[in-house]
Amino acid sequence: MLEHIKMPQLGESVTEGTIDRWLVKPGDHVEQYDSLAELTTDKVTADLPSQFTGIIQEIISQEGDTVDVGTIVCSIAVEGSSMTSKATTHSTEKESVIPDKSHNKKSDVKRSAVQDGSKKRVSPVVGRLIDDYHLNIDLIEGTGAGGRVTRKDVMNAIESGIMSSQLSPSEQPTTRAAAIKEVEPEENGDIIIPVSSIRKTIAKRMVDSVTQIPHAWMVVEVDVTELVKLRNANKEQFKKQEGYNLTFFAFFVKAVAQALKEFPMLNSVWKGDTIIQKKAVNMSIAVASDDELFVPVIQNCDQLSIAGIAGQIASLAEKGRKKRLTMADMTGGTFTVNNTGSFGSVSSAGIINAPQAAILQVESIVKKPVIYGDNMFAARDMVNLCLSLDHRILDGLVCGKFLARVKELLENMSLSSTSVY
Repeated sequence: MLEHIKMPQLGESVTEGTIDRWLVKPGDHVEQYDSLAELTTDKVTADLPSQFTGIIQEIISQEGDTVDVGTIVCSIAVEGSSMTSKATTHSTEKESVIPDKSHNKKSDVKRSAVQDGSKKRVSPVVGRLIDDYHLNIDLIEGTGAGGRVTRKDVMNAIESGIMSSQLSPSEQPTTRAAAIKEVEPEENGDIIIPVSSIRKTIAKRMVDSVTQIPHAWMVVEVDVTELVKLRNANKEQFKKQEGYNLTFFAFFVKAVAQALKEFPMLNSVWKGDTIIQKKAVNMSIAVASDDELFVPVIQNCDQLSIAGIAGQIASLAEKGRKKRLTMADMTGGTFTVNNTGSFGSVSSAGIINAPQAAILQVESIVKKPVIYGDNMFAARDMVNLCLSLDHRILDGLVCGKFLARVKELLENMSLSSTSVY
């Protein structure tokens, strides 16, 4: 029996996924639950598991293809079946149509298993991409199985400036293809960097946040000299005992979580014409891999100790670097804390992670001469906390009180009064 593997829905609002890398090839034997491919959606990176034990018959969607949820991406001959070729796979594939740009706009080109003249196989997503960029499918060489035009083929066509021969210069769309053609990277050394689905999502959300949310900003300076002593006194023993680092960031997250319980308006989200004040304090934190940014969530952060928060930060950071964050890791955030100080930043204005009400940037701890005690100068460890707020939800008064409380909590952390457990 021939079985089809489809693009799974990796989240409630996820409608498509990109195949980053196939881990198998036609003819390979796979067991049930073996990983077949690495997938990327606009939220997470995940593996595509096999639901069957058998032999891979055909790889239908190629690496780099972005396909809709429910689209067949490969086929497997289940063990005990007499399937030995790919012919049956081809005969069971659904046919769809795309406009034939080489004729009139009402003519159709069937995506069949056989490449014949102007007929080339493409997935629905690739077909939409061809239409969006007004490309002539006859000018695109398909490198996939059986002459299939893949997403990578289309992107190569876009980068080379191939446009529909039926469009006049005035009709040429203002698209990435036209822009790339103007750049002419082969002449001036510019580099074309394909935009990943995650980067596209980040871009869209940032634009939406800036254009839809009236941002306002506040900054306070905090003396964390005693906190630094507390952390430094515990870090070596903590690492030996727990196996992960006791970071400064964990102390800041703990203080913010406590302050959010006291000022719940900052733990709110904007939804339509209503403001929802969230009961759970689920802290979103920024985690970066080599080329991507993720914002996983520490669930019920206010119920954790400093050590518990440090453990969650270490676990989520490791999963982010290995691109193993799940939907459960990424959903439910009510407030965001960003450790910009890890890059040496001393002041920054974050963009709110909509629909949340605010984001707090924790900057670098810097030793500075300050007036301390009875008008005496002393070298103290100081840090800036920069709050970006949604002025639809929050006003300066409540945010000022919130920041003052976070400052108080941090300045009162010390060896004599604070336990990390």
